[in-house]
Amino acid sequence: MDATPIIMSPPTSSTSSTSRSRTGGERLGLTNPGAVENIAKEVQREVSPAMHMHTGLRADITKAIDFAPLCQVSHQFAMGDRLQPYAFAALYGTNKVFMQGSLDSDGMLSSRINYRWTDSLVTKSQFQIGAQDMASIEHEYVGADFTSSLKMLNPSYLEGGLTGIFIGQHLQSVTRKLALGMEAVWQRAALNQPPEAAMSYVARYKSNDWIATAQLHAQGALNATYWRRLSDKVQAGVDMTLQVVPGQGGMMGGLQKEGITTVGAKYDFRMSVFRAQIDSKGKLSCLLERVVAPPVRLSFGIDLDHATQQAKLGMGITIEAPSEGLEEKQEALGVAAAPNIPF
Repeated sequence: MDATPIIMSPPTSSTSSTSRSRTGGERLGLTNPGAVENIAKEVQREVSPAMHMHTGLRADITKAIDFAPLCQVSHQFAMGDRLQPYAFAALYGTNKVFMQGSLDSDGMLSSRINYRWTDSLVTKSQFQIGAQDMASIEHEYVGADFTSSLKMLNPSYLEGGLTGIFIGQHLQSVTRKLALGMEAVWQRAALNQPPEAAMSYVARYKSNDWIATAQLHAQGALNATYWRRLSDKVQAGVDMTLQVVPGQGGMMGGLQKEGITTVGAKYDFRMSVFRAQIDSKGKLSCLLERVVAPPVRLSFGIDLDHATQQAKLGMGITIEAPSEGLEEKQEALGVAAAPNIPF
């Protein structure tokens, strides 16, 4: 057979500009900076114990059924402040789909469904049915040097107009270390109320062993964080929030500044993790998590508020029991067989 010649047409202006942009980004060595909502995750999620604390007693029993695809069920028993006595949860995950559902003793049904359309585009949805119904749908696109997302909370057009909360976020790497972004919020509770819009700005600077972030919110609040790795096992962070609020007499009483600063540290030991922080109002929080055996993990947390003379304690145990033969199957297939789940 005779080969048919292929004639390449000259690139259009949009195609050539895209090629130049990609080449420029690769030449600068830009990487993905993450999402706007995770801009300060090193301080607020890794170092700070607030995301891991609970008050009272809690026991979590998880049984892994399979890992490729991921499938597991869990039971939670709790007794304490803002904790449900019992909750049952199940999850399923593959390279394309992630599904999770839970039902507690008060009849609250919650579910998460994520779907990966491509390697860059993921749709995340959350639904809650119970005392307070809620629906959330988010589309997230992860590029080579940026992340963009559009989130909708309780969107509706049933009343003849658009209501709900709509949040658009974009974070772009400007240099190898600096990333700039913004967040736009549009909301309307009902048609008889006027819509509201707000804009926030964020910045993130990442060095070799420290990260600094800043967020300027539409209401005038400023949040800044600083994270630093002191050694292979020690991390430290500072979280500061400053805002301007009306005085005791309202706007006629002038404006006054309010702020709070929190300093925390995280220590990674061989079989345990210790987190501690103290803020400018005298509140001390400590959390110790220890692995007693590979399937059993214990946690102990305490909050001491010196200003109000109050203390809160929390203790928990987590047991992860794999199905019979699952560990041998995982070792035989290797780590590469684990699915890349769109959490």
